Amino acid sequence: MTTLGNSRKAATLAAAVVLAVGGVAGCAKKDTGGTTDSGVALIKAGTLTTCTHLPYAPFQAKDDTGKVVGFDVEVVDLVAKKLGVTQEIIDTPFEGIKSGADLNAGKCDIAAAGMTITDERKKVLDFSDPYFDATQALAVLTGSSVKTLDELVGKRVGVQGSTTGEDYIKAQVAEKGLKIEVVSYKDLAAQQQALATNQIEAAVNDLPVWNEYIKTNPGKVVVAAGFDTGEQYGFAVKKGNAELLKAVNDSLTAARADGTYDSIYANWIGAKPAS
Repeated sequence: MTTLGNSRKAATLAAAVVLAVGGVAGCAKKDTGGTTDSGVALIKAGTLTTCTHLPYAPFQAKDDTGKVVGFDVEVVDLVAKKLGVTQEIIDTPFEGIKSGADLNAGKCDIAAAGMTITDERKKVLDFSDPYFDATQALAVLTGSSVKTLDELVGKRVGVQGSTTGEDYIKAQVAEKGLKIEVVSYKDLAAQQQALATNQIEAAVNDLPVWNEYIKTNPGKVVVAAGFDTGEQYGFAVKKGNAELLKAVNDSLTAARADGTYDSIYANWIGAKPAS
């Protein structure tokens, strides 16, 4: 009797454990994504997940409250609104963005990182229509006499790693045979800090980025020269994601037509150049 009773108690306890585990598993069910009313598949239901690399003001950076804001953020918000969802932003290394790894792994639906459209990147990403014309710029500390890249022979020039700015400067240095040490930094903040603390003589990045830095840090840095590289930014989606790409392009077209794009541009960049 005692043995049988213990067996029944054990069986009852085991069943309870199974039910409890099943209940916990059910509560923790993974979000397998969803599809919008317009037929666009997303990795998370009701959300357009964006990969970016912070900070990169004025395109994307955290404000005083910790919220990510910027030019790219507002433009992608238009895409999210069109899809009837909200935007969620993930900060991730730029290498994973430009290589397509983050999109392929389902980490995000779209990449918005002040990213230049290049033929090499087109091999692993599908880009939207261009949404911003970019120019590279050489920044130096206020009071520096440097005006050209050639004047930096024997000096250290900082670039942001994995960017077209890095590619451009390394190509120029090699082509001209300049004895310049090119120092790569993992992100914009590290590069700007290196310049501000005299670790490097000059730094190269996109012009709007330096303009924003100068605006928030008056008197520290000036733009010594610009390099018109003909670059244009694009948003990127996973290869073959035609439905989302169409939604992005349609949003850009509508924003340009109704003046919304110009308004966002003026807010984050300044007066829009004449076309």
